[in-house]
Amino acid sequence: MFWTRTLIPTLKETPQEAETLSHQLMLRAGLARMLVAGVYSYLPLGLKVLNNIEKIIREEMDSCGASELLLPALQPQDLWAKTGRDKDIGEVMIKFRDRRGRNMCLGPTHEEVITDLVRSQLSSYKQLPLVLYQIQTKFRDEIRPRFGLIRSCEFVMKDAYSFDSEEDGLDRNYKAMFDAYGRIFKRCGLKVLTTEADPGVMGGNVSHEFMAPARDGEDVILLCPECGIARPFKEAAGEICVHCEKKLVKTNTIELGHIFKLGVKYSQVLGANFIAADGSQKPVIMGCYGIGVSRLIQAVIEQNHDDNGIIWPKEISPYQVIILPLDTTDANIMSKANEVYSELRQGGIEALLDDRNERAGVKFKDADLLGICLQVVIGRDSIKKNVLELKIRSDQKKFIETKTEIFEKIKGFVNG
Repeated sequence: MFWTRTLIPTLKETPQEAETLSHQLMLRAGLARMLVAGVYSYLPLGLKVLNNIEKIIREEMDSCGASELLLPALQPQDLWAKTGRDKDIGEVMIKFRDRRGRNMCLGPTHEEVITDLVRSQLSSYKQLPLVLYQIQTKFRDEIRPRFGLIRSCEFVMKDAYSFDSEEDGLDRNYKAMFDAYGRIFKRCGLKVLTTEADPGVMGGNVSHEFMAPARDGEDVILLCPECGIARPFKEAAGEICVHCEKKLVKTNTIELGHIFKLGVKYSQVLGANFIAADGSQKPVIMGCYGIGVSRLIQAVIEQNHDDNGIIWPKEISPYQVIILPLDTTDANIMSKANEVYSELRQGGIEALLDDRNERAGVKFKDADLLGICLQVVIGRDSIKKNVLELKIRSDQKKFIETKTEIFEKIKGFVNG
């Protein structure tokens, strides 16, 4: 992609509405823009990051034997009334009456909808186990939307649901999802702590949260500095780790994911039953597994940045390489830049060519701000010596070598 043919509105100054460091960098790098409080448009770079995160999630969900579907965002309120959750989370539900007089809402979550779907399609234990997932937009009328994509009114979420005939099956699916979450967050470049949690309005008797330590995180946990054990923060500080007797430390975090053993809470109420091998009718045993997909963008930025801007982990970087021709009025420089761009694309490497007529200093600053993994710099000296300059964004290392050697380094980085 050429910079002048897409929309990357970088900012030198920090917007007033930016509340956290990740929010600031997201806006300054032109990843997203606010429409109204809690509602954001994803611009081209932000959408590419979001799509890359979704790709990782799909790969890991598929590896667990889960099948992707897509459930409706529009939901009838009477379905929520059957489980009583219309009262539990009614204040954040966006409700309305359609022209047919039906009381509807925009889905804040999908437990009722997926259970109703499975109820209508499931009959025998032979159809179990079953694991379904979706990546879907959720809607919540947050009392105080803040922190950009961390707490917004419209957000992207991955929610998976397991259906089993026995508790042992739920245990296996729960562990498979627990392990898959660890792989997802690692591939996204995130360090994550896991805590046992209160299931809350979701229900069930076992629940775990996946929390990313972040300076400006809105959640607080207690962390042992010695053995790394984490637990929810509910009481006054001063608690002692039960494993090594060190004092637990309050740590700010961002909640990335939450998994639950729901049991029969929804299936029993909504009639999602199956015929067991002995001919008896039983409620299906459920698990629920959520990831806040869009908030991962800011969580990654919180943990991957320096004073100059974002440092994207390679699997979710919007592009793998940014090409910086330092003088777009020089035909030789632009010819070389276009040559490098074409050959990278032919090799399956996504590149952004900064073809703006800007000073070199502006290009360098914007490249660091955007955080694309690799920078290829082409100036008059490069043309004269028939070399390219490669800069690694994460550690600032530079290499000045022939095009063939630089391309080998790029391929090694991308594929390594």
